[in-house]
Amino acid sequence: MKWKESDFNSGIESIRAVLIYGPDAGQVDEYCDRAVEKLEIDKDNLFALDSDELREKQDALFAESCSPSMFGGRKMVIISNAGDSDAKIISELVGHSGLCATVIVAAGDLRAGGGLRALFENDDKLAALACYTDDARSLAALIRKELSAASGIQQITPDAMAYMTSHLGGDRGITRGFLSKIALYVDDKKIVELDDVEKCLPDTGAANTDDYLYSLTAGHIQQTMLALDRLLYDNTDVNMLVRMLDTHFKKLLTAVVDGQLPRLFWKVAEKFNMAVKIWPESEIVAVLQRLNELEKQLRTTGMPSEILLRDFSLKLAMRAMKLSVKRRK
Repeated sequence: MKWKESDFNSGIESIRAVLIYGPDAGQVDEYCDRAVEKLEIDKDNLFALDSDELREKQDALFAESCSPSMFGGRKMVIISNAGDSDAKIISELVGHSGLCATVIVAAGDLRAGGGLRALFENDDKLAALACYTDDARSLAALIRKELSAASGIQQITPDAMAYMTSHLGGDRGITRGFLSKIALYVDDKKIVELDDVEKCLPDTGAANTDDYLYSLTAGHIQQTMLALDRLLYDNTDVNMLVRMLDTHFKKLLTAVVDGQLPRLFWKVAEKFNMAVKIWPESEIVAVLQRLNELEKQLRTTGMPSEILLRDFSLKLAMRAMKLSVKRRK
């Protein structure tokens, strides 16, 4: 069955297994942590493994899942980075008559009708919970809720809100970390202003992130690679940058298809407007597919992640430049 957040809160204690999936990896992790907390799982009763280990550790997986806890209490099994190719083993596990552990399957973006989603959505003993990245409206609501709950913020100026909604939203974990930081920073005055936000940017450096994302889709090759060099020099996580790229291209796709531009900070609006004019829908869809392939490469090939991202970014920026030149002719 398909779940929403309210279903998760009320039903996690009675479900056999739940698939938590989607492009917002931070939100997926958050729900996994909440499941452990809500079910009061002791660390000795938690068995976690990556999908790459499923076949190698299949016997151990079934033994842990289908035997009572030696320490008492409820058991839980978490399978991370799952994909449709793992559906057969996971189906056998969650359908096993001796299952005595709650099974959490964490995954990235999955296609509708694929093996995993079909398994969990079409069984009333199982559940599937999607974690999509926050849009401008839901992100603004999250920002107000988190800042109010954290430190009783009384006011967020429009410029500050616009800046936050244009920089955050790709990953719930990054968003919450930033909001905690700014809540501490403005604790004495209870007002969030643009200057506060600029001084409390995520450690990845939002200015360089903006230069990287918006320069890339506008076809500014030198600016793109320089911004990426700075991000990698600051030890920015490559997987996070790939997720940000995915979110950025989805935002671009929405603007191209619907013809409605999102509310953007003035420093990046011109580059984004240019990207909307030069990128056709078919090209953006192709990039999103290649981003999924890149994520798999980062997990499975063993190649240096920085090299993969640099190569990918250079090719995309060059493609954007060619599209821009083609449009001007």
